[in-house]
This record gives sequence, structure tokens and C-alpha cells, in this order.
Amino acid sequence: MNTRTHSLTRKFLPALAFLLAAGLAYAEDPAATTVLKGNAVTESNLVDALTPEDAPVVTRSLRVQRDNPVKPGAAADKPRKASASLLITFETNSAELMPQAKKQLDVVAAALRNDKLAEYSFNVEGHADPRGTHDGNLTLSQQRAESVRSYLVTQHSIDPKRLKAVGKGDAELLNKANPNAIENRRVTIVTDVQAN
Repeated sequence: MNTRTHSLTRKFLPALAFLLAAGLAYAEDPAATTVLKGNAVTESNLVDALTPEDAPVVTRSLRVQRDNPVKPGAAADKPRKASASLLITFETNSAELMPQAKKQLDVVAAALRNDKLAEYSFNVEGHADPRGTHDGNLTLSQQRAESVRSYLVTQHSIDPKRLKAVGKGDAELLNKANPNAIENRRVTIVTDVQAN
């Protein structure tokens, strides 16, 4: 890679890499995920994405239970899992968080401290694109998930018992048409409905 290409890559890649995706589906159909960009990456959008569908909605003094919405074509007994995906670019073969990723995780931490999510635990799932070996990708995705978990625990005092790091390797591609696409290298935060 020449110096100019490397410079352009370093300049524009972070703008593309640190998108946030609110999961409308989960691993059963990761391609159905909606990507939130720019100003759409907010604490309230994350809270909405991470709040399970069967969680009660509190309005003033009323406690309203959501209907059991089912996505068209989805099995009635399998509601979507509440999740949000962070598209984070790491240096090649690295699990070190870059500055822009930390800014995104600061928003995640605020959402995790929100009263609506206080009773829940979360899986922090690392994903990798299929470059490299399957075992190598599994290890790298685990290290990336642990890096995100560690940042949330050490920098934002999120209770470590609420976060479990899980490496998914290259098994759940978001963009199957382009396996090396940046959105396949992401961290997904999934609400554990068997809450604390």
C-alpha cells in the first residue's frame, strides 16, 4: 500500500467503521439489522435496541405490556433478541480499541446505566470477517469482545457481572455478499433476557 492510499484509508476508514447498528433481528438473520449513522447513534436509540420486546413499558403511573410483535416470516415462538451492533475497525490482528471506538462505547455505557436496562445482563459478542483461519478468527473475535467488555468495566464502572465476552469468529456475517466488508468486523451487544 503506498503512502497516499494508506493516508486516505486512515482518514476515511474511521468515519465508515464506527457505525452503530440496532439489531432488528439477531444471529438467525444478521442481514436484517438496521444501521444507525451519525446523529442516530444516541443513548435513547441504544436503549430502544437493547430493551427486550417483552419488557413492560412504563408511562407515568401506568405499566403497559407490549403486544407480542412478531416480524413477518419469523417464528411466533422466537421473538427477536434485543441487540445493538458496533462496527469497530481494529488494526490487523489487533484487539486494541481505537479512539473513535471508545467514543461509541461511551454512548453504550450511558445506555447500559439507563434505568430501563439496569436489571439486564448482556453478552458482548465479537465478530470477524473470514480472512485468516477459522480458529484464528475465533480467538481474535474473543479478544475483541473482551477488549470492549474491559473498556466498559474499567472506564465506565459497568458491573462486570452484567457483561459476558463471547467470540463468534466469522460464523455470523452481516454482509454475506462481501465477506471482507467492514460490517462483518463488529461487536454486538445482546440483552440476556434471563436478567440479574
